[in-house]
Amino acid sequence: MVIDMGYEVDFIGVGEESKSGDAIALRYGDLHGSREDQTVIVIDGGFTNTGDKIVEHVRSHFGTVDVDIVVSTHPDQDHINGLITVLNNLNVKELWMHLPWDHNQGLAGKFNDGRITDNSIGEQLKNNLEKAYDLYKLAVEKGVLIREPFTGTANDYGHYKVLGPSQSYYEDLIPHFDGMPEVKTEDKSNQSLFDRVIQAAKRFFATWGEDQIDDDGETSARNSSSVITQLIVDGRRLIFTGDAGIEALHLAADEYECCPDPAEISMFQIPHHGSRRNIGPAVLNRFIGYPVNIGEVRNITAIASTAANGEPKHPRKSVMNAFTHRGVKTLATRGKGICHFHDAPQRDGWSSLNPEPYHYEYEESA
Repeated sequence: MVIDMGYEVDFIGVGEESKSGDAIALRYGDLHGSREDQTVIVIDGGFTNTGDKIVEHVRSHFGTVDVDIVVSTHPDQDHINGLITVLNNLNVKELWMHLPWDHNQGLAGKFNDGRITDNSIGEQLKNNLEKAYDLYKLAVEKGVLIREPFTGTANDYGHYKVLGPSQSYYEDLIPHFDGMPEVKTEDKSNQSLFDRVIQAAKRFFATWGEDQIDDDGETSARNSSSVITQLIVDGRRLIFTGDAGIEALHLAADEYECCPDPAEISMFQIPHHGSRRNIGPAVLNRFIGYPVNIGEVRNITAIASTAANGEPKHPRKSVMNAFTHRGVKTLATRGKGICHFHDAPQRDGWSSLNPEPYHYEYEESA
């Protein structure tokens, strides 16, 4: 007997005001059948108050209290805080999260302060990443299986798989996490690359097909450590990016391009709420394709999880344009929920959304 395979991917609305966050609940399998024929996954939990929304959503729309996998992409508060509530109120089988304090071997030698030891760095990581360590301890207490999601990690049958980061790339990032001591031989002129912000506002005039983003964007080491995953269901491929940056996405694209499954991308999560520093033309061309002529479309939806009042930073109109002129249906949550689905039951009160228009003129910080 052939089992129908569909999916529902729900971007839970995060950010009633200006602070954006990520929380995704999804299920796939025979969505017209029983829970035993479905897999339920939660990717990130938004802020603390987002956790209750996720729990209610899984109960009411997915009809279950059982979650097969919870993924913490990285330990920023707008992604991890709500997962405490998820673990406390739903039956979670597996937690996929990185444990940076377990990757402290040999780290002491990377810092200028000679008093630092590997053990002290491990403890400092636990203190700096308190919410992540709390989540880890809660999972241990509840007997949840913990897996570190490095490249190649996959669930049963391999429908859901990690494209990045690799363990070696992740470990290279740890010394640069916020709050870590000064790294040896650090180029002082580059220390602020991760946090550089230019506030001058400029008016942009866009021409269809011309990207007004570049390949030189930098993001923080913690964002770069984000878990990047793919879900393949019924010949459709969905890519989840967290807050990953350009370099991390290129490394994930290497894995994506080596995948033997020919499934084409159906959905792409726009990284870091549509930040301009996290996506560039080259990596977009690898995942999505080159810009198309006006009126041409690809069967791809791109979604940015943004706060209700996150603009102009989240999402950047230049980023939304870059997806749009590649023929992508481009959407932003703006604090509300969005569902991307295939072969799923109809929901009362849910309707189709119009794509983001192409912005021929806009203002944003340079």
